[in-house]
Amino acid sequence: MGSKRASRTPRVMSRILSGPEAIAAGIAELTAHRPVAFPTETVYGLGADALNEEAVHAVFSLKGRPSTNPLIVHVSGIEMAQPLVEEWTERADAIARAHWPGPVTIVLKKSGCVPGIVCAGGETVAIRCPAHPVALALIEAFGRPIVGPSANPSGWISPTTPEHVLAGFPEKDLVIIDGGACRAGIESTVLDLASGAPRVLRPGVVGRDLLSNTLGVDVEHASLVEDGSPLRSPGLLGAHYQPRTPCRLVKSSDLASAPSAAAVIAWSISSHPSGGVFAGLPGDPEGYASGLYSAMHRADAGPCGEIWIEHPPAGDNAIWDAVLERLARATKSG
Repeated sequence: MGSKRASRTPRVMSRILSGPEAIAAGIAELTAHRPVAFPTETVYGLGADALNEEAVHAVFSLKGRPSTNPLIVHVSGIEMAQPLVEEWTERADAIARAHWPGPVTIVLKKSGCVPGIVCAGGETVAIRCPAHPVALALIEAFGRPIVGPSANPSGWISPTTPEHVLAGFPEKDLVIIDGGACRAGIESTVLDLASGAPRVLRPGVVGRDLLSNTLGVDVEHASLVEDGSPLRSPGLLGAHYQPRTPCRLVKSSDLASAPSAAAVIAWSISSHPSGGVFAGLPGDPEGYASGLYSAMHRADAGPCGEIWIEHPPAGDNAIWDAVLERLARATKSG
């Protein structure tokens, strides 16, 4: 009597795809209401049909994202953005024409076609047009707007390469579209134009001065502390962008005492003082921002008990402001 061979379930694995095959696979996933990871110039996003509640819910579920944290909707341009809002204002048009495609997100009153889950139950929607050819090709081929929160488990370091996405979701059957390393490296500036004076809800590589020049009025900087009403933007919660390894900001003068058990991320030195895990960054704001999350991923993957991050150089620059905001969140406990 022959013995039965035990059936084995194939191991589910996320996979990185590139070229036309990747876009086709991405469209198939979006059409089936499954998330797909895609590149932008800021960070990799976790995409889904923004107008389908089931698809958006799958993104929240995969990330483990709180339902109170709204999503940014990615569009191919102004024409796709207009039906998503109650009114496409003159200020919105000015910002979009000056800074799209690019790392600027506009917040406006939403229209009825946008599911409430996208906006955390609020009355506004955050929209941007990414400056990445692969992202635009995906959106244009799909023909509908897609949500795109960072393609990582909620609260973790944002991914700037397809390998970072894979490390976050190694066994989730996720299609990851390869678009190379992200150029800007940190999330978009979020500009609230929904009511009252224009205000930046989340800093990014495009600063308030440039936005003020575009609008011809002063753009305010909003406090990160909200009044209990639904959040208008991602990036307003507490601890965020965090490695699994505890990390802290240190002064340049402290680096010489870094133990080998602590990974070091620094711009002023070229190696770890004690021979441990080291990730170097450029000293200019663009280069630092572009490489920050990648350096944090490298340090977090090493055999270290904590991560020391050298405080960025002093300087009056919008990008430094955005970098410091991210670092404050990454090193915040709780």
